[in-house]
Amino acid sequence: MTEALTDTTAEYAYDEDDFICNKTDIQEFGNIFLPVFYMAVFALGLTGNLMVLCAIAKEGSKKNITDIYLLNLAISDLLFVISLPFWAAKRVRGWTLGTAACKAVSSLFYIGFFGGMFFITVISIDRYLAIVRATYSLNSRTAKHGLLITCGVWAGAVLVSVPHFVFLQLIENDCFPVLPEELGNIWPVFCNMELNTIGFLIPVCIICYCYCGIVKTLLSCKNQKKTRAVKLILVVVVVFFLFWCPYNVLIFLETLRYYEFFTTCDQIKLFDYAMHLTETIAFSHCCLNPLIYAFAAEKFRKYLSYICLRYCPFLRFCGPCSRYQVTSLTSYAETVVTSNVTLNTSDQDGSVFV
Repeated sequence: MTEALTDTTAEYAYDEDDFICNKTDIQEFGNIFLPVFYMAVFALGLTGNLMVLCAIAKEGSKKNITDIYLLNLAISDLLFVISLPFWAAKRVRGWTLGTAACKAVSSLFYIGFFGGMFFITVISIDRYLAIVRATYSLNSRTAKHGLLITCGVWAGAVLVSVPHFVFLQLIENDCFPVLPEELGNIWPVFCNMELNTIGFLIPVCIICYCYCGIVKTLLSCKNQKKTRAVKLILVVVVVFFLFWCPYNVLIFLETLRYYEFFTTCDQIKLFDYAMHLTETIAFSHCCLNPLIYAFAAEKFRKYLSYICLRYCPFLRFCGPCSRYQVTSLTSYAETVVTSNVTLNTSDQDGSVFV
């Protein structure tokens, strides 16, 4: 994420060692690689999340609490990816849009980032309540409660994002934070620690706790589909961890740079290249959210096939698509809870829908 705001891999200026070390080769690599990567993530993320928005919007007034969370997760990812073309342009020709645009685009970037993390966490909690605490959650998992929680999540995302763009200024065609002297290194260290804790550690702990409880409950169910359900849950957790853990490790190491943890030019260059790689992996996760949290649901797949067949009649001759030729569709959200793995609390046998 820090790469999106500076020409180096750090969000804030470092000590004199960074300026002594010649990183022209790294900057040239970043000027070629990052714009291409940003635009690829923008295209994929925009397409996938817009499809989720359109599908949920078609449900009209029939939205349930899961629809609400998926809708806002897609909005968060859209805010995130919308900012990427601006950072791509900045890498190529510098920042030319002024200080106000600098702060506005940065706010979209960070609000989308934190919002996405928070809604993924909320979805995990919602799944935990729907499966592990099914009886208790019957009255609490309502659309009204979902809207209240959504407002709280957005307020929290805005609040924790403010430190990352409040001091940004336009300096020599670049978007840099101009910090008061009394803050010194305290402010950037605080921002990095906030990213590590609120943006990763706390969410990943909650997600792991929720899904461990869900797996335990599913394994106790007498249902043939529970194996696939458990596999899907493990995919959600493992993908989230693999995509975001390396990047957060690099953010932590970046914090140590303020305390002269890296002392040689080779170490600094190695860190910069590693930041490029881990940032690439982490940012790509927003493209996978539609696949993980919506597209894998069978009713959602049927909905997409229905739309494709409606507006592209020639697809009727496609074998895999022809089996979805239906005239009407019920709410795909009925089976989206727990990412295609929901426990039908009204069935006494606790059957799992995938």
